[in-house]
Amino acid sequence: MTEIESTNKTPPRPLPSPESATATERPAPMARLVGVDLARALAVFGMFAVHVGPTPTPGGGVGDWFLELASGRASALFATLAGFSLMLIAGRFEPKTGPAGRQARARIVIRAVILLVLGSALAMTNFGGAGILNFYAVYFLLALPLLRLRAKTLAIIAVTLAVVTPQVAYVTRALLTESVVHSIDSWDPIARLCGVGVLDLLLLGLYPAITWMTFVVTGMTLGRLDLSSGAVRRRLAVVGPAMIAFGYGVSWLALRLTGGAQKIMAGMPAMQDPGAMKDPGMASGSFDSPVGGGLGGPDAWGLLAAEPHSGSTFDLIGSLGIAITVLLCLTVALDRLPGLRRLAKPVIAVGTMSLTLYVGHILVILALPGEAATPPQSASAALLLCFVVGATVFAAVLARFFRRGPLEYLLNAATKPAKYIR
Repeated sequence: MTEIESTNKTPPRPLPSPESATATERPAPMARLVGVDLARALAVFGMFAVHVGPTPTPGGGVGDWFLELASGRASALFATLAGFSLMLIAGRFEPKTGPAGRQARARIVIRAVILLVLGSALAMTNFGGAGILNFYAVYFLLALPLLRLRAKTLAIIAVTLAVVTPQVAYVTRALLTESVVHSIDSWDPIARLCGVGVLDLLLLGLYPAITWMTFVVTGMTLGRLDLSSGAVRRRLAVVGPAMIAFGYGVSWLALRLTGGAQKIMAGMPAMQDPGAMKDPGMASGSFDSPVGGGLGGPDAWGLLAAEPHSGSTFDLIGSLGIAITVLLCLTVALDRLPGLRRLAKPVIAVGTMSLTLYVGHILVILALPGEAATPPQSASAALLLCFVVGATVFAAVLARFFRRGPLEYLLNAATKPAKYIR
């Protein structure tokens, strides 16, 4: 969600002659990865849909299908793009080393601290533990040791995380009792301050780092790849849809062959979201509410499910497949269709200031009338349209005068002292 600051550089090649250097240089309009910005804008709109849109109903048509698609997948796309952005700070194709590398790591740490403060402040409101900014802070810190790894190594780590961490998370949650959770939180200053502590950020929250680092590391892998390369695009065109088919297809088949689908549906009323042990309000309703929020209950059938926020291997793989496919399709479309870039310019502007708009839309929601802010009682298709149009107009107007959104500007200014590190 943090701003993309790097340029769309080509991989290192033999140095051209002085005469050809200017000719091979990419033009200024290509300096920004507009495909990533557009993908981030769609993730923003997806979060709007989950937060203020009408609740999808089974068999409700295409509109409801899109609303249901946004649940969990919009935030997964955000997390994937966060990993991509880390590579833009740390060096896309060649990791920064020496003083430049230390400065890049310092900038990431400063961003993490600011996002933790900002996310914790939002968690102190009625928005509660549904905000993702404080989780971003943890992702950034956990990613620091991985910044210099190559794409292949990062891909292997991402696959390992997707396969292993859901099972580890399930076992760990099963071992935690309510008394243990309360005991840990009583010693956690962050939990005492805002109700979303280290245990939530790592394991029990809506976007727990133990499983969501899979999205971040995958984004870092994509950041190491040259998305303008035809060979890379062809591979991703196979990998993305294959992951979607595997994640959701195998889960659907496995649950029906084993009878797990019926067992999950039968047990859903009695199941609890692990995070609800500390905040009963989270169980009754929250932004980006997990469709499969109870799948981590007393039995292990949820490990075969691919519902949003279930945190299963199938959920991670399917959501990542969607994120990869969205990013690839947008990148290719903007490259092949110059007219589309002009038409999409206001939406692309949304992606360049996603932090401002994310925080802004939360503040607007909190100001809406209603008993609960999670979601507001006025949630509807009309309200969703107002948020989408309002954010697009705001970003388009602001982009005519400024390179960054207000919060992006402040975040960038806060990282300036990192340049003094040697």
